Amino acid sequence: METAHANSFLETEKVGILMRNYALPCIISLLVGALYNIVDQIFIANADYLGSYGNAANTVVFPMTVLALGIAVMIGDGCCAFVSISLGQKDTEKAHKSVGNAILLCCGCSIILAAAYLLFSEQILTMFGGRVNPETYTLAKEYFFVISLGIPFYMFGQAMNPIIRSDGNPRFAMITTVAGAVANIILDPIMIYGLLGCPKMGMTGAALATVMGQILTAGLSIAYLLHMKTITLGRKSFAVRVGLMKNFLTLGLTSFLAQVSLVISMAAVQNMCTRYGAMDPIFGQPEYAQIPLAVLGIVMKFFQIAISVAIGMAAGCIPVVGYNMGARRYDRAKQLFSYLIRGELIVGFAALLIVEFFPQQLINIFGAANESSYYTDFAIRSFRIYLCMLPLATLNKGTFIYLQGMGKALASTIITLTREIVLGVALPILLPIAFGLSGILYSFPAADILTFIVALFVIRHTYRELNEKMVK
Repeated sequence: METAHANSFLETEKVGILMRNYALPCIISLLVGALYNIVDQIFIANADYLGSYGNAANTVVFPMTVLALGIAVMIGDGCCAFVSISLGQKDTEKAHKSVGNAILLCCGCSIILAAAYLLFSEQILTMFGGRVNPETYTLAKEYFFVISLGIPFYMFGQAMNPIIRSDGNPRFAMITTVAGAVANIILDPIMIYGLLGCPKMGMTGAALATVMGQILTAGLSIAYLLHMKTITLGRKSFAVRVGLMKNFLTLGLTSFLAQVSLVISMAAVQNMCTRYGAMDPIFGQPEYAQIPLAVLGIVMKFFQIAISVAIGMAAGCIPVVGYNMGARRYDRAKQLFSYLIRGELIVGFAALLIVEFFPQQLINIFGAANESSYYTDFAIRSFRIYLCMLPLATLNKGTFIYLQGMGKALASTIITLTREIVLGVALPILLPIAFGLSGILYSFPAADILTFIVALFVIRHTYRELNEKMVK
């Protein structure tokens, strides 16, 4: 039986406690999800028969997993926000129907995307710099084939994760992701290094380990959906309702744009990296051509760790803010926003200290000991320049997502487009004209500074609006 008041504690429990209880599992889920690609890259980089070529290949394929994630979180985060608002309004009918439609939409989209990846793999890999040299292209194609086969499982697990959180069970949402990532971590060295009698499977082994972990996450998600505690899924839940899909996809649009615009930005960065690397006196040499691409991939992996914490904090707040906005508790929504802003800044400064003071140690994790001094020098410089505005990056990201949870999809979308498409694409193309390969490194902090100016106006407007609603 559906329980309309099962989530009423979101309106009564202390905001700080709710943020901790919801954000922490979400952060862990996202960090563990990020580990799928990061762990692959670590083991690949430390395999002497793959090295920086394998690293570069992994970097080439990475944007395609981000695109899949973008579609999944658009469905999952949008449904999560819509379900939370519906439950706040005590409307369980809309809640269970939106979950059923989200499941149908995710399955259909994931199959179509996997088919597109398999059919157009050569064109896609070329678009993201895969032909920087023959060795990189061969390894990227090998890795991409297996990853494409696992896309339906990956997308299903990622889309259901926020839906499980909206059902009031962030802990199980975390468990589903952790289980898959642990499986990947165990299988990676076995398949890449040939442990326990297994042959060395190279990039194919790395991809297989990842897909097996994704299958486990998807299986656990299905098990939970059959026993949800706030709503009950039935035959009526899976009747296609275009209107409902439109409602929750609108709320999830920001999550989609955040990921897809990142893919577009990556395409610009990776192509400029290949282009201006070829003009560099060192990286223009064939044996070093893959280094800029491999290094920027590693830097982005650390950024992904930091931004996963930032996103996790904000995404964990979506069920809380959505419920309280639906219940017209604007005072609690404002208090939660203040906590989130402070938390995002703390995360950003902590990550900044690591990249500025310990870049050598970070690079060593990704097999720098097996590479030339050119690799290490460029990597240290990239960490210190590319990520020097991390506090602004985390604050910007948290603001995007919180607005989404409030149901303010338009404002959230405008900031996301400004950061990721207008600035994230234009600056990597324009700055290298004046600064060469270094211009690519300057583009990232410059984009975060300019986005922060826009975010400040949105933050002030949000506070003012919440104050007005509190008075009314």
